[in-house]
Amino acid sequence: MEGTVAVTREQLIAEFLAKAGWGGADRKVLAADASFRRYDRLHLSGCPAVLMDAPPPKEDVRPFLRIARHLLALGYSAPDILAEDAETGLLLLEDLGDTTFTRLLNAGEAELPLYEMAIDLLIDLHQQPTPNGVAPYDREKLLTEASLLTDWYAPAIGIELDHVARAAYLAAWSDVLPLAHAMPDALVLRDFHVDNLMRIDGRGGIAACGLLDFQDALVGPVTYDLVSLLEDARRDIDPATRAAGRRRYLDAFPELSPEAFDASWACLAAQRHAKVIGIFTRLCRRDGKPQYLGHIPRVWRLLDEAVRHPGLAPVKSWLDRHIPADRRTVPAP
Repeated sequence: MEGTVAVTREQLIAEFLAKAGWGGADRKVLAADASFRRYDRLHLSGCPAVLMDAPPPKEDVRPFLRIARHLLALGYSAPDILAEDAETGLLLLEDLGDTTFTRLLNAGEAELPLYEMAIDLLIDLHQQPTPNGVAPYDREKLLTEASLLTDWYAPAIGIELDHVARAAYLAAWSDVLPLAHAMPDALVLRDFHVDNLMRIDGRGGIAACGLLDFQDALVGPVTYDLVSLLEDARRDIDPATRAAGRRRYLDAFPELSPEAFDASWACLAAQRHAKVIGIFTRLCRRDGKPQYLGHIPRVWRLLDEAVRHPGLAPVKSWLDRHIPADRRTVPAP
């Protein structure tokens, strides 16, 4: 019986690009991210495009396609879909350029106008209906993410938690998570921060804000993406910018209770920071990506600030007991 010849990833990519009419394009690596996706920039006859290579089964491009089309229909600047093969995890996307907020800020651009642009997009997004078929950001999902701190970070710094301690951790989170849901729900893009936002010259209004990396979107509290933006794990933000951003959002929704908003913010900030500490540790230990470890001290500072909210007392108490301040170190690579 004649064996089947395995098709390499590069052969699949070559076939995909040829079918899309980009077989003769010049191709260079653009970026890789914390997932298993990678991106190449293509040029063909002076026209640019981006190849997303998201190999299944570890990656699935269908959520990206669904959310991208929803955002495009709302008039936002998500990348247009030029060609797709969901089965092989290959997409050809509009090239939105290089002017991420991160690069603009590193080049000396003023911080506040960029953050205002992003918040104005969130204000508009939170006035729109959510798309069908998007899962909720529910209690189970939030607890699973918070558990990354106990499952990955704690053992990496030499703290072994028994089942009693872990159950107490989940119970503390279960006590406080209702605070998060005191706000209305909207589409939550989940990785809404300066690395994934772009300024697109020649487009006005909220269309000037380009959007990347939204395939993990869920439906959840409106506070989540604001926390992701203004309590960034990867960079320090001027406290005045952060305060101005919160005011700008609340001024657009005068019906929201500022007290409930603050409690939801604190709860989701703590949950996100606990998750991110675990993810950055996992990226090092499991995926061989130690470069994220340097952000852990910042994320601990943000987590410590968040749990000072009175509503987060159960989580603060657990952390102080099981991972006290003098143990909140950076894991060894």
